[in-house]
Amino acid sequence: MSSLMIHCLNLACGDLYLAAQQIVGPKFRKKILLIHNSKLGKVLGMSTKDIGVTVRRSEEFSEWYTQVVTKAGLADYSVAKGFIVLMPYGYSIWEKIREFIDKRIKETGHRNAYFPALIPEGLLKKEADHFQGFVPEVFWVTHAGEGELGERLAARPTSETIVYYSYAKWIKSWRDLPLLLNLWNSVLRAEITATKPFIRNSEFLWQEGHTVHETKEDADREVMMILNLYRDLIEGMLAIPVIVGKKTEREKFVGALYTMTLEAIMGDGRALQMGTSHNLGQNFSIPFQIKYLGRDEMEHYAWQASWGVSWRLIGALVMVHGDDKGLVLPPKIAPIQIVIVPIFFSEEERKMVDAKAREIQAELDSAALSVEYDSREQFTPGWKFNEWEMKGVPLRIEVGPRDLKAGEVVAARRDTGERTTIKTEELVTEAQRLLDRIQNDLFQKARRFLEEHTQKASSYEDFKQALQAKGGFIKACWCSVQECEDRIKEETGATIRAIPLEQEQAWSTCIYCGKPADKVVYFARAY
Repeated sequence: MSSLMIHCLNLACGDLYLAAQQIVGPKFRKKILLIHNSKLGKVLGMSTKDIGVTVRRSEEFSEWYTQVVTKAGLADYSVAKGFIVLMPYGYSIWEKIREFIDKRIKETGHRNAYFPALIPEGLLKKEADHFQGFVPEVFWVTHAGEGELGERLAARPTSETIVYYSYAKWIKSWRDLPLLLNLWNSVLRAEITATKPFIRNSEFLWQEGHTVHETKEDADREVMMILNLYRDLIEGMLAIPVIVGKKTEREKFVGALYTMTLEAIMGDGRALQMGTSHNLGQNFSIPFQIKYLGRDEMEHYAWQASWGVSWRLIGALVMVHGDDKGLVLPPKIAPIQIVIVPIFFSEEERKMVDAKAREIQAELDSAALSVEYDSREQFTPGWKFNEWEMKGVPLRIEVGPRDLKAGEVVAARRDTGERTTIKTEELVTEAQRLLDRIQNDLFQKARRFLEEHTQKASSYEDFKQALQAKGGFIKACWCSVQECEDRIKEETGATIRAIPLEQEQAWSTCIYCGKPADKVVYFARAY
């Protein structure tokens, strides 16, 4: 259907809306607009269900998540099974994440580089134990045109081998250290079944840092610096509270000396690993011969660290903050922080409202706020309201003829639906204040959810009941024996997500075997 036809239908369906709007004030505006929007949808052969989310978040979380991702314009499914298309709106969020990390790491001396996407099989086998875990997920390139290759090439499942081959050539002396490189690229892992947009795909965008140091202490400092940077990103920008801790030997990155992690709870009670930072020790420098001549004129193997986050952070935004209407974005990560929707009833009013809306847009732009003026005339205000709510824009500004006469606008919060009348001369200050409040309120709401979904268990029966009833994190005491960890996963599907940095005194024996416990850990079922 052409935009002209939709525009005509807008006009035909709008008589009731236009008349009522002139009589009532902003208090009833939303209901009228939604009625009008519904009437238009029926004429077009669509209902609000067809356009919006058709399931409740609390009832069908997985289907709800998929609908929000696709209907909000974050991503779409590709023709290749297991792959998705990152759409412009979703990519804008990734760009925000990238800008934050890029600025912070460059301030500490890190630089960006790029390495090949194809890795010779022989090179991968140099670190056999590390690579073995990726073998089932590797895409192999076996031909160049019609000719068969003499050696298979792996489509990059992770970058350690291709990066460290070069590091061995580049590093000769302690003067070459530290080497602080970061990569922005995609990796491919053959996730053909049980895929989930942003969470489990055959290709995903990520950021991975690979650094080389003189000593273990230097590598330790790198690990913690990046961990804190990630926490600032996730809690400060994405408004998602995390548990920070260390992975067990079973759960750590293969090849790492140890792994530090940031874990969050999603809206369905499952945990999601948000980012990791690893001290690789000398586990890669020895097989790859990354050596340097030290200050003592002796040859030493280097110490290494690596760290990364992926676009699963976008998936976390959906699962933590989204609601039955769609996406809800914290202002600091939102590509569009404010949308301006004009409301008018005649050509004369259209010109007046349009001029004022553009003036408001310019003022907000000059205050370094990200603003979209939705001047499309082929859609009704109600239709626009629904669309921008689906996309999770934090704040909506409504400008109509009644507002112009009163010298004010109506501001509507996406997270709570709260509507506020603001004097136009105070708009920039009030808009900034509202955005700050939305950012903080979303974080506090997510933190309350985390607290409500963190339970304490003193016996294995309590543990299983809590996991089944509510999910989330289960704090429990553990004896540090991997057999208990393995058995718990086999029997319940829960894994130790983190050994928290700040340990508390064990209050019971080991949750599984009943022997003395020496650690308090966080268990959860995870994505």
